[in-house]
Amino acid sequence: MAASWVAFEGGEGSGKSTQAALLASRLGALLTREPGGTVVGERIRSVLLDPSVVGMEARAEALLMAADRAQHIAERVRPAIEAGTSVVSDRSAYSSLAYQGYGRGLGADAIRRLCDWATDGLWPDVAILLDVSPSTSADRMKDPPDRMESAGVDFHSRVHAGFRDLAETEPDRWLVVDGTGPVDDVAARVAESYDGWLQARA
Repeated sequence: MAASWVAFEGGEGSGKSTQAALLASRLGALLTREPGGTVVGERIRSVLLDPSVVGMEARAEALLMAADRAQHIAERVRPAIEAGTSVVSDRSAYSSLAYQGYGRGLGADAIRRLCDWATDGLWPDVAILLDVSPSTSADRMKDPPDRMESAGVDFHSRVHAGFRDLAETEPDRWLVVDGTGPVDDVAARVAESYDGWLQARA
């Protein structure tokens, strides 16, 4: 089986980081994240999530995300895949479609074009959406919240709706998994869904 790129997607507090680490360990894959995952990316991440950064223009946010992503693809994801190593990431360009496209109102089509350029056309083979309601996500968020977490209920509701819309639009590329309940239960649902995707791909 050729190397593949699996991206975990979802709103804040949906359990992406935990489930990405579990699946990466199970697959022996490279575990990484966006924003971040590289030295350059971590610097960009610190600006994007810093709650003291106020008044950031939505387009500036989208461009910073794209800059992080360009570095991440070039330095981490593409080299791993070309070397035959699968990749599991906590977020991908799909998060920008949901957060900046839907959440910030910049439009998914415009953000998709930006992301396609930043990634040089490389997108995840499959995205696993951990579906958790905005109210549940809010209950799980750490205190104090970072800049994205504190964006407001309406924003996070639009992001949640955006993820659902993206998954419905590209069903062959998305796996929607119930992200509620104990970690082990969610991991079992992820494994079942991912194994089904692998069998269908074979």
